[in-house]
Amino acid sequence: MAARADAWPELSAATLWPTMETLQLWTQIVGKARLSQTPWLNQGWHVTLRVSARGLSTGLIPHGGVGFSMEFDFVAGALVIRVSDGGERRVALKSGTVADFYAETQDALSALGVACHIDLKPNEMAEATPFPMDERHRRYDAEVARDYWRALVQVDRVFNLFRTGFLGKCSPVHLFWGAFDLAVTRFSGRPAPLHPGGVPNLPDAVTREAYSHEVSSAGFWPGDPGREPSFYAYAYPAPAGFETAPVSPAAAHWDVGLGEFVLPYEAVRAEDDPDAALCAFLQSTYEAAADLAAWDRAVLECPQGRPRHPRWVG
Repeated sequence: MAARADAWPELSAATLWPTMETLQLWTQIVGKARLSQTPWLNQGWHVTLRVSARGLSTGLIPHGGVGFSMEFDFVAGALVIRVSDGGERRVALKSGTVADFYAETQDALSALGVACHIDLKPNEMAEATPFPMDERHRRYDAEVARDYWRALVQVDRVFNLFRTGFLGKCSPVHLFWGAFDLAVTRFSGRPAPLHPGGVPNLPDAVTREAYSHEVSSAGFWPGDPGREPSFYAYAYPAPAGFETAPVSPAAAHWDVGLGEFVLPYEAVRAEDDPDAALCAFLQSTYEAAADLAAWDRAVLECPQGRPRHPRWVG
C-alpha cells in the first residue's frame, strides 16, 4: 500500500547537515566494527547498514562463539549494542566530539566481550581525522535525526518494491556509510571495465571490486551545504547517450558535475503520490541504462512483486 504524501517528512540541507555530518562519522565507526568481523562479500554488501523499525542497524555480526548487533535507535536516542549471550549496552546520541563517541562505543564493546579493532580514519570524506583525535564539537539534533530516519523508512519501502521486479543479481537496499547514501543496485551480469578509482580516502581496490560488473544504481542522499537531499541514478559504465535519455518525473535532470541523474527529495514529497513519482524515476533511469547498454531485459526482469502472491512460473 502506498504511503500518504504527509508520511514523507520535510527535509532541508540547512537543517540536516550538521546532524548528518555527525551521524555519518558515527556510522563509520559502527560500520567499521562490522567490517572488521565479517568476511568480504561481493560489492562490499557486508559492511552496510539496514533501515530498521527504530533507526539503522548492522544486523548480526559474528564474534567468536557469539554474535552481536549495533543499532542507531533514533526513537530512544541511543546506539544500542546487544550480544547473543544477553549482554546489552547503550551509548547516548548527543552533541559532542567524535573522539568521545568512539571511546564510549569501544568501551561498551569491550565490556560486552566483543571488542573490535577498526581502521581509525573515515572513508570517502575530505576530512579524514582519525576518530580518537577528532576533538571538534559536533552538533546532533535528535528531532532532525528522527526526520531523516522517517524519510529512510519511506525510501526503503519504495526501493524494496522496485527491487522485486528484477530476477538478475540485485543488491539489498542498504546504507553505505562511506558516501552516506541508501542505495539499490542492479547488475547486467557482464564484467565492467576496470574502474579508475580515485575516491577520496578509499582504497582503489575497494572501488574496483564494487564496480567489477556493469551496474544500474539508484539511491538517496541527504545532501550537504551545497546540495539539497536528492535521489540519484547512474550507470557504470555509462552507455553512450545515457545523459540525454528521457527520464521521469519532470523534476529529474542530469547533473553534469555529479555525472548522474538527480531528483530532488522535495520534488517527490510535493507530489500527490510520492511513491509513484519515485518509482517512475527508478524505472525510467534503469530502462535508459539497460536499453542503451543492451542488457538482456527479457531474462533479467519480472513483474513487480505483490504480497502473498508467488511469482508465476508456468
